[in-house]
Amino acid sequence: MAGIKEEKKIYLVGIYCRLSKDDGTDNESASIATQKSILTDYVKKQGWHIAKTYVDDGYSGTNFQRPSFQNMIKDIESGLINCVITKDLSRLGRNYLDCGLYLEVFFPEHNVRYIAVNDGVDTLNKSAMDITPFRNILNEMYAADISVKIKSAYRARFQQGKFMGTTAPYGYIKDPADHNHLLIDDKVAHVVKEIFDLALKGNGVAKICIHLNKQHILRPAAYAAERGETGFERHFEGNEDKRYIWSGNSVRSILRSPIYAGNLVGYKRIAANMKSKKRPSKLPEEWEVIPNTHEGIVTQEEFDIVQQLITSRRLPQNKGGFVNIFAGVIKCVDCGCALRAMNVHRRKRPEIIDCVQYSCNNYARNGRSECSAHNIEARDLFNAVLADINCFADMAVNDEKAVRAIEKRLTETDQSRAKALEKERKKLNKRLAELDRLFSSLYEDKVMERITERNFEMMSGKYQKEQLEIEARLKEVTETLNESYEKSRGIRDFLALIRNYQGLKELDATVINALIDKILVSEREKMADGTVKQEIKIYYKFIGFVDELHIIPTKRWAAMPAKNCTVCGVEYVPGSGASRYCPACAKKIRREKSNESKRRSREQKKDSMYELSAKNDRLIWNGGRDREEELLANCYFNSMNLAMDNGIRSIAFPSISTGVYSFPVELAAKIAVHTVNRFLQDNPDSFDLVEWVLFDTHTESVYEAEVDKLYDK
Repeated sequence: MAGIKEEKKIYLVGIYCRLSKDDGTDNESASIATQKSILTDYVKKQGWHIAKTYVDDGYSGTNFQRPSFQNMIKDIESGLINCVITKDLSRLGRNYLDCGLYLEVFFPEHNVRYIAVNDGVDTLNKSAMDITPFRNILNEMYAADISVKIKSAYRARFQQGKFMGTTAPYGYIKDPADHNHLLIDDKVAHVVKEIFDLALKGNGVAKICIHLNKQHILRPAAYAAERGETGFERHFEGNEDKRYIWSGNSVRSILRSPIYAGNLVGYKRIAANMKSKKRPSKLPEEWEVIPNTHEGIVTQEEFDIVQQLITSRRLPQNKGGFVNIFAGVIKCVDCGCALRAMNVHRRKRPEIIDCVQYSCNNYARNGRSECSAHNIEARDLFNAVLADINCFADMAVNDEKAVRAIEKRLTETDQSRAKALEKERKKLNKRLAELDRLFSSLYEDKVMERITERNFEMMSGKYQKEQLEIEARLKEVTETLNESYEKSRGIRDFLALIRNYQGLKELDATVINALIDKILVSEREKMADGTVKQEIKIYYKFIGFVDELHIIPTKRWAAMPAKNCTVCGVEYVPGSGASRYCPACAKKIRREKSNESKRRSREQKKDSMYELSAKNDRLIWNGGRDREEELLANCYFNSMNLAMDNGIRSIAFPSISTGVYSFPVELAAKIAVHTVNRFLQDNPDSFDLVEWVLFDTHTESVYEAEVDKLYDK
């Protein structure tokens, strides 16, 4: 370039070409081929050699995480190139701050010359560089203007009710006549309808997933891949079974999306500005919805009811609710999935922690075919972890010998390995320096024509390949060494930190996240003496599971704290926080309660208003283990028998025990209808009217279905 005093320096040139999608494919002056041609001619005129060509096709200038651009930066740092040439400044980028950082800081620090051919920019020409920042500002303003125009065009089309997504949502296809309009996909629309129907019947997301998995229905991503949509097949490579495993997120997103009620939804995520790549999620009530843009798979009323059901099933957070301090930490020891917190309805439990238990998420989604429940009470887990932290803290304060033994055991292997890695790192750096000298010498031989072009390409390719291999290995070694040093520091810091928690009274998420890496929970196991034991392994940060170090003779096999039976006083280890009795007393009490319940059912008396007394006869569902089906039938039979003996001609029943006592509605309805029918057949003309008084439409529909079955017979 005129006015520039050329340095007598051998330049290893990297030419960089970029084309944004917004630049268009018809703009010949901006095409990749044109850029390459201009830059190649320029380099030849200067008598330089192109060491490498970098191309980013379809990447915005505001994004500096382009693949080839990042490769070029790595090559600059490794010394492979020392001159970068682009067609103009906008090809380097359209972000004023980032362009300035590279031009004024990064390139000078690495002794790299930068040239923008059409803009007359050359970092050797200091006077011409004065105007460069203004060019960068104009380039950024151009990108911002394009961004605003594109967003405005998209929003205008969205507000017109036009679907702007690249892929139609599950259950829909794009209209062949108008790709911005959605049509129902008859192949899978029934699946979406079934998901909403199951939710309307009170089924949670986990139960819906289990149902879909049993039906062997393709999940949405697998169906999209089968339909030929790009980008979905990679999810199932090497694991075909995953095509039929529905996740809670897939079901939840369908139940939450207004699109299935015939409404277009958008702007669920939005970036703060053109430069920001973060797109935080907005709350559902903040989504933008355009109503009645296409045919819905479900009605608006059905969709609204499902939203209410989803909200009501959520575990309460804060405001007096349960805060899950173990989120992301507690795992199933067998399948590795997270344990999730669930509400468990219990009487006489004043604290919400006593109404929460953890259960394996994999079991909840897929049933016993994948895993078992691994249930553990929140209170028991809380007590076990608190006791373990206090035990560890006491050891750290009072047993210096044990602390030194832990530190030695954890670091002795790393120290010997670190020595070997440090030796390898020195050897690799030495070879890299040799290759740099060989490459410079080889290039000089080529310029001086002491070596042919063919031999230069062959030998330089060999050296470059070795350089890349060494750099990759050097990166691995350095990262491993850094991890080793970080681990040693972490162990010392952790042992100092744990001392601060001696005498800890309460746990919160801050304590858990500061000290614990993960908690593994095993399934409960019934022992020969009738007690239930459950193993909890607590893995501390940098330390791991302390028992595996064989330093401290602790017993975490029975991490559940022992209790005394409230009846006989014997000490026992409970399998559940709901238990107040030892196994022997609990069995005896259950038997006595069962006998008492049967006796009361036989001896019911009427009061002056002909209402049957049931103040002490609570029939609570316990999974069918306490003969609840027989007791429920007795309730109906004895009530009708007592009414008949007293000349009562009409009787009304509620749906007994299906409320807070959790008796399954379908089973309760079957028992109720068949017991009443059998009584009426055995005692004709005993009643003028028998009816049920029910308080929700779902229960009413279940009872009506059972009655209809009788008429069908």
